[in-house]
Amino acid sequence: MSEVNRSAPPPVGGWTRFVTARPRLALLAALVITALAVFAGSGVADRMGSGGWQAPDAESTYATEVLAREFPASQPNLLLLVDSGSATVDDPAVAAEAARLTERLKDEPGISGVGSYWETASPALRSEDGREAVIAARIGGDEKTAGETLDRMAPAFAGERGPVTVSLGGPVAVQHEMQTIIQEDLLRAELIALPVTLVLLVMVFGSAVAAMLPLGVGIVAILGTNAVLRGLTEITDVSVFAMNLTTALGLGLAIDYALFIVRRFREELAGGADPRTAVGTTLRTAGRTVLFSALTVAVSLSAMLVFPQYFLRSFAYAGIAVVLLAAAAALILLPAALVLLGHRINALDLRRLFRRRKESPEGAGEEASPGRGWARLAALVMRRAPVFAVVTTVGLLLLGLPFLGVKFGTADDRQLPAGAESRVVQEHIRDGFPGSPSGGLEVLAEGQGSPAEYARLKDRIEQLPGVLRVDGPVTGDSVAYYSVLPEGEAVGEKTQQLVQDLRAVPAASLDTSVTGAAAVLVDSKDAIADRLPWAVGIIVVVTLLLVFLLTGSVLIPLQAVVLNALSLTAMFGAVVWVFQDGNLSGLLAFTSTGDIETTLPVLMFCVAFGLSMDYGVFLISRIKEEYDRTGDHEHSVTFGLRHTGGLITAAAVILAVVMVAIGTSRVTNTKMLGLGIALAVLMDAMVVRGLLVPAVMKLMGRSTWWAPAPLRAFHRRFGLSEGDTVPADVVTPEAPGGRGGPGEAEPAADTASDAGASLAEPARR
Repeated sequence: MSEVNRSAPPPVGGWTRFVTARPRLALLAALVITALAVFAGSGVADRMGSGGWQAPDAESTYATEVLAREFPASQPNLLLLVDSGSATVDDPAVAAEAARLTERLKDEPGISGVGSYWETASPALRSEDGREAVIAARIGGDEKTAGETLDRMAPAFAGERGPVTVSLGGPVAVQHEMQTIIQEDLLRAELIALPVTLVLLVMVFGSAVAAMLPLGVGIVAILGTNAVLRGLTEITDVSVFAMNLTTALGLGLAIDYALFIVRRFREELAGGADPRTAVGTTLRTAGRTVLFSALTVAVSLSAMLVFPQYFLRSFAYAGIAVVLLAAAAALILLPAALVLLGHRINALDLRRLFRRRKESPEGAGEEASPGRGWARLAALVMRRAPVFAVVTTVGLLLLGLPFLGVKFGTADDRQLPAGAESRVVQEHIRDGFPGSPSGGLEVLAEGQGSPAEYARLKDRIEQLPGVLRVDGPVTGDSVAYYSVLPEGEAVGEKTQQLVQDLRAVPAASLDTSVTGAAAVLVDSKDAIADRLPWAVGIIVVVTLLLVFLLTGSVLIPLQAVVLNALSLTAMFGAVVWVFQDGNLSGLLAFTSTGDIETTLPVLMFCVAFGLSMDYGVFLISRIKEEYDRTGDHEHSVTFGLRHTGGLITAAAVILAVVMVAIGTSRVTNTKMLGLGIALAVLMDAMVVRGLLVPAVMKLMGRSTWWAPAPLRAFHRRFGLSEGDTVPADVVTPEAPGGRGGPGEAEPAADTASDAGASLAEPARR
């Protein structure tokens, strides 16, 4: 066996030298950039949209645009609900006031297509009890312009107006109110998450100084991402919902990465290294894992770019930006701060105020004998590996069973809290009016049609099952449209089938297209179904490649994909059981619509899968490093769980706290996103990483590390490794009880912490 020098530290790389040589300059530059980001990102939420669920290239989107251009009255997005109180809407005083409101509305800039019950006498615009009626109009422009128009004109119309009371509703009012509530809720979530996170970090680190660093990294990542999103709003649509992901991932992942790096740095100090050497070793070991983890999370989020809906694409923009910025802050700013702080990283040990603790000999302030509980858990799981593997897998699958009954729908006013004005208006219309003034289905007919052709097309539409009434055609210049009132719910399964039937109706020389809420839903589902295989394929293929580069194994990447997918079953089952079926709706304060918005499962899958890979990388990289050093498979699994179990658990709890804070939102989709991902994160960290991974790796044995010869050669040349470990096929492990075997004594640095035990032990040996 050749002699290997493990005592000399590895050479300082160019990046490490840059970060450690001028730490004050690096921090000053970061401060300036952050200040610019605050300025650049100001007002970003006001420029975001609250829609984005429609596929821009879909038939329904095309038909909506043509109707809005040619027949503004056919696509009302603003509804004024006129309540006549004890009188009826046909009372002369009520009718006179309604006429004045209608004329004033027609004179408002940006308003077109104004119509009312008092002008048309349409029964669809009058409530069944005769106490309420509707003035319908269309606000033109994009979401931002429409919101500004609504803000300008609302004070002049809403409220008590003579003998009537006017309330504003319609899609544009719902979206605008939703955007406002999301901004308010996000601020509240940040006020909840930041202090709770700081307390948890103090509990993990002990030192208040160490605890502040991860929080600072998270804030820098959030501010930087806001600036990126502000720039993107100049060139594309961005959903306001993405702001929630920015906060959650910015805090969660930045804290994850900073936890890993700060822990490693403190251990290097505890092992006797000076601050600059400790930072260099930390970047070569923990820094590589952080970079690799960030790439895996970014890949999972980037898969949403294949979908045409800007709602999903917005989360990819925000997610990729915040992940990369969090990693950059953790790998650039944090090391510079650590060089300057040195041993003062352990200052202000606040845990002394609450309990007496045994100080480690190195003064890091951590408890001795870390990870014993995780080591005992790993040993127990591997002794009963078949039992734990089967029971855990079956349990996760059972938790996911409700998802088999998922029903997909579209977001509506019931996303808002019960007292929201626009929701109240929509509920009155939905429950008290014979039809929907802003809905139904519209059939657009283009071409030089004769009156006879228009009549034949109307007859064919009326004969379709599920059609209650057909109005029209309303004709224009080589274009006409029909309004179709379905018998069933606006976006129910029968109405969705009616959309398909309408699109199949022969129309001779006319080109027809169908729009309406149900048509938008059908097209959205089709767009997601078409692109979903590509998104899943991107995630799976890139994950397999990245994990192979980390491990050199063919089986571990497959295991990672399967176990990550299993970790999401509880989340998907809970989403259906709670939010679709309405269980716990009273406790969580939301209204179940009986379905799940079509894009939400895709979003939750991409985010939760990426976060699962984040924790998986932390565990796998540690197991791989120890296996390379010792060649002992079971010992390496125990060692990896012992020295990352605390880190993963602490990181998962902190991220779950942030997601639960997001889940306190009054908007149902945001609540679902926050609480669902919090559950997925905790299940992955505590069940999959703690029980299923060691059980499966025990069952697979040394074959876990198998790869064919060509791939082994590829990995030796291009693969990623932690630190400067020497593979087990070069350095022969000693017998059990000696150095490198299962019975080896823990080095001094490992007494520093369970959560962040050293990944650079071989270099010090």
